[in-house]
Amino acid sequence: MFPAYYLSIDLGATSGRTIIAKYDGERVEMSELTRFETKQIHRDGHVFWNLPQLRDEILFALQRVKEQGITLTSIGIDTWGCDVAFFDKNGELIGLPYCYRDPHTDGAMERYFAECMPQQELYERTGIQFMPFNTLFQLDTIRRENKDAFAGADKVLFMPDALVYMLTGEAVMEQTIASTSQMLNPQTGDLDTKILASIEMKRERFGRLVKPGERVGVLSRKVQEMTGLGPVPVVAVGSHDTASAVASIPAEDGNYAYLSCGTWSLLGIESPAPIINEASFRHNFTNEGGLDGTIRFLKNITGLWLLEGCRKEWTEGQVPTDVNALNALCLQSSLDSLINPDDPRFAHPDSMTAAIRDYLAETGQELPQKPADYVRVIFRSLAHRYVEVVNILRDISPVDIQRLHVIGGGSKNNFLMQFAADALQIPVIAGPKEGTALGNALVQIRAAGLVGSLQEMRAIVRKSIEIKEYK
Repeated sequence: MFPAYYLSIDLGATSGRTIIAKYDGERVEMSELTRFETKQIHRDGHVFWNLPQLRDEILFALQRVKEQGITLTSIGIDTWGCDVAFFDKNGELIGLPYCYRDPHTDGAMERYFAECMPQQELYERTGIQFMPFNTLFQLDTIRRENKDAFAGADKVLFMPDALVYMLTGEAVMEQTIASTSQMLNPQTGDLDTKILASIEMKRERFGRLVKPGERVGVLSRKVQEMTGLGPVPVVAVGSHDTASAVASIPAEDGNYAYLSCGTWSLLGIESPAPIINEASFRHNFTNEGGLDGTIRFLKNITGLWLLEGCRKEWTEGQVPTDVNALNALCLQSSLDSLINPDDPRFAHPDSMTAAIRDYLAETGQELPQKPADYVRVIFRSLAHRYVEVVNILRDISPVDIQRLHVIGGGSKNNFLMQFAADALQIPVIAGPKEGTALGNALVQIRAAGLVGSLQEMRAIVRKSIEIKEYK
């Protein structure tokens, strides 16, 4: 039985990775198999995902598995939320999926509220925070502007489900990824019929509902021939990357908030039931699905996207190419200016540095003069925003927040972690850095019957990783 091998396919909004998880009955050892860019295509004023490229990267990774003689127990896929792909009756992809950063949904929320459903009713039905790129507003925009594609879609599948479909031929809708859409009713656990009707969608266009840990199918014959593998099972994990990441939190009790830290900062708590009330509506908190029927009650905060945007503008020689050295630039600045990371101007600016300078100029603050200033402003602003959100969580949730668990790539950023600990005045526990891939693997391990509860999964995490505490 041991060791057992699992393939975690973890696709982020800037990069993807495939990771072999080796489980020996007590610990999980993670080893990266492949890493690649998740490419965006800019065409005719729009931004799309290169879904065929992502499929090809997965096929390449499966070929590597075969070459290395690894016998997989199963495969799991997680991605970012909200975006969807359209397929015709023959199972062929219709065009490329829109990227959530495409500006075609600018103003989409306001149109929907005016013509389809009042904002408060929509929140009461879904408990999901309002962001213009939520699936509901994307589909409503496509319905209005690209009617042929909308009408011709036999299947509408969320990104991880689309890749599962391309690998297995099975059309499913995993619950945690569907919960990001602003179309899933947390009380019924399925898509809300009134919301679907408001955009002229039928439930059957989406795949059958599955939950984390369910076996979806096996690699199709075509994929088996292309990779040399046999009928390897594909398991629905927490297909929304944050759902998988939260599964990897090495917590022993519930007195914490978590921060999934990467391109986005997702800050929240785990709740046994949705929290949908006037305060959560006013503060724009979201209720997304988690493992075992839990709710990820959280808020999206613009994260290290801010630094990624600046870094693209800095030429070689201006800043270090090593990311740790880049982060360390914050020590070379004493600038105390702050931005609101969630200001709409930072969503998809032509120039991130210009957007930051404009914000600071408009708010009467000192302007950054060198890259080190920008790095410090970004880290301090994120930490300041974490404090604001944690304080709101304390007011509107029952959790006694005594520490912050940070998971994801941002947990490796020593400087951001220390800024956060200093601002929050509670311990910040950093790790695992590959929390999403680890959580993905843990769900597969549980699907294989090798572990039981979520707490048992987290006990495996504590044995498997190193964590660092900041005070």
